[in-house]
Amino acid sequence: MAAKGSEKVKNVVLVGQGGVGKTMLAEAMLHLTGRTTRLGGHAGTKPTLDYDGEEGERGFSISTAIAPVIWEGTRLNVLDAPCYPDFVGDAYAAMSACETAVFVVDAASGPGTITTRLWYAAEELSLARALFINRLDRPDADFDVAMAALQDRFGSNLGAVTIPMGSGEAFSGIIDVVHMKARHLEGGKPVVEDVPAEYAEAAEAARAQLTELVVEADDEIMMKYLEGEEVTQEELEGLLAKAIRERVFVPVFSGSCVREEGVISFMDAAVAWFPTMADFGRIPLVNGEQLDISEDDERPVVFAFKSLNDPQNGRLSFLKVLAGTITPGIELTNARTRKTERLGHLYQMCGKETTDVASAAAGDIVVVPKLEAMTGDTLSVTGKVEAAEFRFPNSLYRIAIEPDSRGTEGKLYAFLEKSADADPTLKVERDEDTGQTVISAIGEAQVSVLLDRLEDRAGITAHTVALKIPYRETIRRVASAQGRHKKQTGGAGQYGDCWLRIEPNPGAGYEFVDEVVGGHIPRGFIPAIDKGVQETMREGVLAGYPMIDVKCAVYEGSYHPVDSNEMAFKTAARIGFQKAVAQAEPVLLEPMAHLRITVPESYAGSVMGDVSASRGRVEGMEAGTGAAAGETTVVATIPYAEVTDYATRLRSLSRGTGEFEMEISGYEQVPHDIQQRLADDYAARRAAGEK
Repeated sequence: MAAKGSEKVKNVVLVGQGGVGKTMLAEAMLHLTGRTTRLGGHAGTKPTLDYDGEEGERGFSISTAIAPVIWEGTRLNVLDAPCYPDFVGDAYAAMSACETAVFVVDAASGPGTITTRLWYAAEELSLARALFINRLDRPDADFDVAMAALQDRFGSNLGAVTIPMGSGEAFSGIIDVVHMKARHLEGGKPVVEDVPAEYAEAAEAARAQLTELVVEADDEIMMKYLEGEEVTQEELEGLLAKAIRERVFVPVFSGSCVREEGVISFMDAAVAWFPTMADFGRIPLVNGEQLDISEDDERPVVFAFKSLNDPQNGRLSFLKVLAGTITPGIELTNARTRKTERLGHLYQMCGKETTDVASAAAGDIVVVPKLEAMTGDTLSVTGKVEAAEFRFPNSLYRIAIEPDSRGTEGKLYAFLEKSADADPTLKVERDEDTGQTVISAIGEAQVSVLLDRLEDRAGITAHTVALKIPYRETIRRVASAQGRHKKQTGGAGQYGDCWLRIEPNPGAGYEFVDEVVGGHIPRGFIPAIDKGVQETMREGVLAGYPMIDVKCAVYEGSYHPVDSNEMAFKTAARIGFQKAVAQAEPVLLEPMAHLRITVPESYAGSVMGDVSASRGRVEGMEAGTGAAAGETTVVATIPYAEVTDYATRLRSLSRGTGEFEMEISGYEQVPHDIQQRLADDYAARRAAGEK
């Protein structure tokens, strides 16, 4: 890596709908710049970036890969981010480390739901944005239709900087409307010519529209333009850089990555117009302050935007250098843990290949092995600098995981924890109520990949099971009953006798009262009665679920001076409590989920219908404003048992456009038929000797 100041570095993330050719664009850039000898991933050639075996099997990117592209004295760190819905969290992380987000769009299908979600995420991160309309060689490709769809979706500040010459089978290259030149490849070599006559009118129109859009970046030039003065070539190129940097203009490129057409023009533009980190001036910090970006600041600050457990290289941390220069062996302090960590090696990564580098200056991206830092951590000399966190998509797909073999539970949990440390969209927890190991992820495919890696890397097989619902039991009326335990054997017997009164205790939990007078039950046996009641409540009476909100009083009883003991009274309490519950109108309670579901207006009706069909109730609706205009948020309360699969269901209901937040809060009585079914299941399990 070059010394400070000798090499300009720009960081670009490729995002968009899965399967539109993002990886192919990065592969074409590597090939055209001589980093690879053949176009990876095409015509049977092994890809450089999708190197993970899982990616090959599934046909889409799972993890962000880096393609360092050297072009015209500038290094473009191109981050190829996965955008399959279940792995889109990696795209959010990659965007946090880049200055420009390039959205790759299929010329035939246009922008999809993931593209739209990431577009607004990039807007939230204040990134410069660009579009690349790919696959113009497809028979059904139409640049004008695609352009109109993009402008309709993302605004009128989109302007073409390159346009195609023909489409489908007739696609023969692109026209650079900034320089008014036709460009194509012959035998893999770039050819630059004058604009063919048949495309001259379209090129002039595109240039005029482009000029009209970018002059808004400079008041002085705009006034000249409005007064009829011509914008010079130098002014136009300067305006392009400024307009993109200030995010008032979005350039649109065209091409075919498989044929490598339009890619050189794209790289030329990225080098000339895309911003560097220094162009943004400041980086927001977690305390609301800003970190000034200055070449004179020698105090190193790095931000970990991704962690990876690589089977070959071990744990790798992807770092963006925010300030200063780092070198191998430097020690920096983690703002979160306050621990000092040593950066033993600095790697530049291309796909899975790593190359040692001697230093990395502000704005650069490197990979460092064996750090304890997690995604989102900031490391600095003082440990007092902490970059603001970026928002990941909600991980609301929840499923329980069980090992296939007994005795492997510990290894399973350790692997899951290690995986969750590396991926902030993955969470693992032990549900104390149900005893299950629960995974929270973005979607099913993410869990499927996790299980495959569990087998490959840890030698453990496991399977998913449905989440158990933490039901609760309680009572609705007052009841009393006697619990009497008498057992006589050859030696000492057992004798315990107590009368219990139970009553509802809404919201107050469990309460035990000693009302015995006259010494009918010795004081030393009262705690045993309390313990017997509590044990029975934990096990449940109606359907095997813990009981809540019950007040229990012992008010009468008897004892034997020889045969009475703590065990006898504990047993008597269990008998009496079970008998009392049977008379106290026992009911089953279910946890309720409070949801805020945000979807485009057109899907609000489907969502509300689904809420009603799920035994839920709609409690309000909110219309979106600003960037959320056209969206509706439905507020609803639904039994948790009905929404354990809601992440998958909402994806289907809204065609991938919906998002939701969920909070479990409070309990409500279940319908009688559900209560009866659960009670019958419990009785059958007990009869079979099961718990």
